[in-house]
Parts: sequence; C-alpha cells; structure tokens
Amino acid sequence: MLPEDTDGASRGSFGRVSSFVVWAALLPCVVAVIGGIGWALMPESKQPPSLIRVKLTLPDTARLSSLRCPESMVPVGSAFCIDAYEASTESLDASGRVSGPHTPYAMQKHERVRAVSRAGVHPQAHVTLEQARGACTNAGKRLCSDTEWMQACRGPRATKFPYGTSYDKTACNDRASSPFWKLFGSEPPAAVLASPIALNNPKLNQQGGLAKTGAFSRCVSGYGAYDMVGNLHEWTSDPAGTFRGGYYRDAREHGPGCSYVTKGHDAHYRDYSTGFRCCASPL
Repeated sequence: MLPEDTDGASRGSFGRVSSFVVWAALLPCVVAVIGGIGWALMPESKQPPSLIRVKLTLPDTARLSSLRCPESMVPVGSAFCIDAYEASTESLDASGRVSGPHTPYAMQKHERVRAVSRAGVHPQAHVTLEQARGACTNAGKRLCSDTEWMQACRGPRATKFPYGTSYDKTACNDRASSPFWKLFGSEPPAAVLASPIALNNPKLNQQGGLAKTGAFSRCVSGYGAYDMVGNLHEWTSDPAGTFRGGYYRDAREHGPGCSYVTKGHDAHYRDYSTGFRCCASPL
C-alpha cells in the first residue's frame, strides 16, 4: 500500500482556505463598485437623500449612433451634412410647391427653385450666389461655408485632392475642351468671353463638357461627396463671392484640388461654369 500523501492534502486545504480569504477580502470592493455605478446611474429623484452622489461622465453613444443626414447627403464627421452630389434643381410655383424639373442649362433672375442632390443628372449651372443660397433654403438646407466646403472636399485624412494626395488626371472631370470651340469652331475673342450673354448661352453645357453627377466614380472625397473638384464651380456662403473646386475646363489655374478658389466675382455673377451644393445640420 502506498503511503498517504498528507502533505498534498494539506496543500489542497491551504489553497482552498487562501482562495476563500482572497475572495472574502475582495467581495466588499466588488459590491461597492457595482452599487456605486447603480446609484450614479439612478435618477436623482429616486436616490436616498443621504447618499453622496457621484456623477459619471459617459459618452452619449445613443446620440452618436443616431446622427444621420437628410436623403442624398453625407455626414462630415459628426459636425454637419453635405450634399453627396452637385445640386440640380426643381421649379417651384407661387405657393412654394414643386411644379416640375428645372433646366440645368439656364437660370432666369426671378425663378424660384429648390436644390436637389441626385446622382445621374446634369447639375444646375448659370446660378448666382444669391440663387444658390435661395435654392438651398427652399430645400430646408443652407449654402455651405468656405470652411465646411474645404473640410468635406479634403476628407478625414485632409488630402490635397478629394481622392488622395497626388493629382490624377483621370479621376475628376477637369480636362474637357472648351464648349465655345465645339459650338463655334474656334476660341472666342476676349470681348465674347467678357459678355454675360455669351457666357450664359444655354447651348454651352450641352457640348459634352459637363458630366452627370457621380459619373466620375473616383472623384469622391473620403466623406462620400462627389465632383468637388471639376465639373462645376461651387459657390460657398462667403458674402463677398467665392466659388471653389474649378469646373470641367479649369480646376488648376487658381490652386490645386480642394484649394482651388475664385474670388473675382460678386454675388450676382453667373455663367455656364457656376454651380453649388448645400449643407445642413444632422437630423
């Protein structure tokens, strides 16, 4: 018969006693922590008045998870929303109801329109700053500020171009030929280029230069906004008159990519290259 392992039994008994002692010592701490959290999260109206109340600062995860944008807009972080596409427009009647689509190739001074963010359509050109602001307001939105526009274009990584750090000549619609050359067979003289009538000829953007929204699938920012470089200039809310991003024939002469800016026109200026998009607060 093998001798009895009295040492092993002793060690087992000692281990069980030691574990019990440790848990007995920790139990009040665990109960206190759980109880403290429970009391802190309990509404003050139900807490006994004798308690010392400890406020826990917890992230408002319910609010963060519920942040969303109006249809066809994309969130820029948790700060604001921006149209995913350059704005097209719908005509409004005297009562403010939508009466039908609006031509993107012209805009008269007193027309009432509502901005729409929609893929696969030609965006609204020939629009002034004031008309762009009004179209956004009629859609329950607002014209983007210069800062908002830049942030949305550069994306969460703050890149020079919406699609990255280096210029890609095939990514955006910024290398089309002159619509004047296609329409008239030659470049117009300087006097024609200075004429509001010539620059607002409805046939200009029907010569193949202006692309439909989202057609350049790689011309998209890290936040999901398309065509922020090229296609159409985009007005911002700067009251002095600022548009950004360039258009289908020029997106490089006044700065590369998202930093392209034109400030040489007042709020009443419009031509075949001027468009816009809207911003809004999250829902």
